[in-house]
Amino acid sequence: MHADARHDSGRHGVLGRDGIVPVRQRLVWQSLLAVLPSVTGPQGRVRVLDCGGGSGRIAVPLAGVGAIVTVVDTSADALATLRRRAEEAGVAEDVHPVQGDVEGLANLVAPASFDLVLAHGILEAVDGIEPVFAAMAGAVRPGGLLSVLTVNPAATVLSRALAGDLVGALRDARLLVAHAQAPAGDISRLCASAGLRIESQHGVGVFAELVPGAALDAPGAADSLAELEATVAGRAPFADIAGRIHTLARRPD
Repeated sequence: MHADARHDSGRHGVLGRDGIVPVRQRLVWQSLLAVLPSVTGPQGRVRVLDCGGGSGRIAVPLAGVGAIVTVVDTSADALATLRRRAEEAGVAEDVHPVQGDVEGLANLVAPASFDLVLAHGILEAVDGIEPVFAAMAGAVRPGGLLSVLTVNPAATVLSRALAGDLVGALRDARLLVAHAQAPAGDISRLCASAGLRIESQHGVGVFAELVPGAALDAPGAADSLAELEATVAGRAPFADIAGRIHTLARRPD
């Protein structure tokens, strides 16, 4: 499964041509940078597994700040782009492409061998969420972290309604109500089942999906939007309607 398209949907990048995220996901990058010191191994290097990392929009910048990154993806073309980006950035020795599907992750990487495992935009694209989540969580060493980025179904309902697709909004709202659980509930349950302790959970993209693209062309608008997102990311009711939910969960030592 190739999931790198998860990072290509934004309007404005943060870290330039090979930067990892649009403005609406700047919080994710900042969160990852903030937790790297807490998972740094005894040799001073962080071992990262990027599940479905595709062409390296996260892997290459992480390698650029000193991490050793393994990227698992099914797309040979995406992995070729990953290699090129890593070479151009001078981090080819620290980026390791592995062609394969996350459904077979247990056969591709050793258990408990990574300090940080990224599962961004993966769970929406697999058939069996629980075994895939268990495999990704199993790759996290004691004391390491799992970073999960998932679509918020409540935001999907709001987005459809604002776009005029009321039939679709009603359908999705009924499914959400029938589920009778907070959007982050499934992730909390999966983390508990895998023996992980949630350290933080916040919304990503509260306003970015709603702001007209032309508005972001004004000087300083992108930075203002990023600051606005950071201000409300962890606060209700704003976080409840964010486009995505970012969870960081740690495996106890």
